[in-house]
Amino acid sequence: MLEDGLSYPVRGDWIGRIIIGGILGLFSVLLLPAFVIVGYLVRVLEETIAGEEVPPEFTDWGDLLMKGVIGTIITIAYTVVPVIVYGIVVAVVVGTGGAVGGDAGALIGVVGLLLALAFIPVLFLVYYAVPAGLTAYAARGEMAAAFDIDLLKPTLLSTEYLVAVLMPIVVAVITWVVAGVLAATIIGLLLVPFVQFYGQVAVFRMFGAAFATVNEQIDADPADPDTGAVGGDEVTY
Repeated sequence: MLEDGLSYPVRGDWIGRIIIGGILGLFSVLLLPAFVIVGYLVRVLEETIAGEEVPPEFTDWGDLLMKGVIGTIITIAYTVVPVIVYGIVVAVVVGTGGAVGGDAGALIGVVGLLLALAFIPVLFLVYYAVPAGLTAYAARGEMAAAFDIDLLKPTLLSTEYLVAVLMPIVVAVITWVVAGVLAATIIGLLLVPFVQFYGQVAVFRMFGAAFATVNEQIDADPADPDTGAVGGDEVTY
């Protein structure tokens, strides 16, 4: 999976794609280019799920922008909302402990502290779920699919997806090292967005490949022994 992901961005006429992606990255602070990049990454997921071996081109910019906006909304829903809710819960528990006082208040305060320390695992769960939601959206072409538990469950519980989530950490480390070296000079610093775009495309290729593999297995075995669900109902897109 790692080899396939790393080789994927440089297949076909790759120079033009990397240049466009890097330039968009340079101007991503203007938001519209950032939305286009997200839309392109969603298209990478679509093409991968469809079985394409070469990255898509930058065409139909309006469609890329629309997909990017929707993909950003999905990401925000998966990240910001849970973080806010979790923060409110922790604040309420800690505040209740302070209001109650005494031994009971101290106990509640300890519970609040433990909840605060559990924030890191919560962030990992968010990181784990976001790619699955985006890939489900890419597979169905509907925002609601990103929150379809029946569609997401087989992917989230699969070994293939777990590997696909962990492998990008390797890609991220490689990207950071290369970017760090390039950032030592002004010319190299300008190349950082191009390296980052390469890494993003590689990572999303892995996510799409994992999703496709899991759903192909479900199609081949309609009565999934792990989920007890009928595969044909879950993966029709």
